Amino acid sequence: MDKTRGGYLAGLISIAVNSALFLLKLWAGLTTGSLALTADAWHTLSDSLSSIVVVLAVKFAGKKADKEHPFGHGRWEQIAALFIAFFLGIIAFEFLKNSLLEFYHKTAVYFGWTAIIVTIVSIIVKELLARYAFYLGRKTGNLSVKADGWHHRTDAWSSGVVLIGILGARQFWWIDSVLGALVSLLLFYAAYLILREAATKLLGETPDKDLIEKITAAVKSAYPGDNLRLHHFHLHNYVAHQELTLHIRLDKDLSIATGHKIATDIERLIQTQFGMTATIHVEPLDTRRVPE
Repeated sequence: MDKTRGGYLAGLISIAVNSALFLLKLWAGLTTGSLALTADAWHTLSDSLSSIVVVLAVKFAGKKADKEHPFGHGRWEQIAALFIAFFLGIIAFEFLKNSLLEFYHKTAVYFGWTAIIVTIVSIIVKELLARYAFYLGRKTGNLSVKADGWHHRTDAWSSGVVLIGILGARQFWWIDSVLGALVSLLLFYAAYLILREAATKLLGETPDKDLIEKITAAVKSAYPGDNLRLHHFHLHNYVAHQELTLHIRLDKDLSIATGHKIATDIERLIQTQFGMTATIHVEPLDTRRVPE
């Protein structure tokens, strides 16, 4: 499955399921008079909004490169992930604020069987959605789908807090507020993870050690010996298109034409074997220096 189709599929399924869950939770909340369930219903609706963002991001990211955007539009996926992280942060703040207010006012919450059943159904469905989104994210490499999976999982966490609060509310009046605060911290952490991954890719990153070793081994296979050394790797991730920059050190007595040919051959090798567009800077080799 390609990245665009995977993103559309995850987003559309998420919108349909979350909308149904929203109506179910809202009905249960209004029927039982539970503010927690009603608030959780609106939290679930927020997942539908983030999934709409994912669908739109996939649509924009699939556009071909043009004059104004020569590297394509793939980073729309990372922008969407940033939006979802921001959205999660807002929800986490609201959770924390309401939990503190509930604790301050010593508010006790009591629920019935309708609330228990609806909450259990919500937890199961949301965890299944999260696992499916993570699966599609790994299979397609789509960061915004992965971020949406975290949103599903955090909704399952929040429903879990509501369930624990339901079961323990009669014994401990404070349990709903304390567990709500704990989940808000989990939400903040999930937002941080999504933000860190998306920001790293937007800012540019050093390729992982395994990739560097594979590229170095491939180049050394084509140019054995000690007269060519690679270092200073940087990866610029445009999702559908990746730019790799690196430096090579060559014998200082080689002609400019020979150095250019070697660099061009290595760029072609990286494009063929690793699917990346490489730009190489050539430096004179100083045999007295320790290889990097």
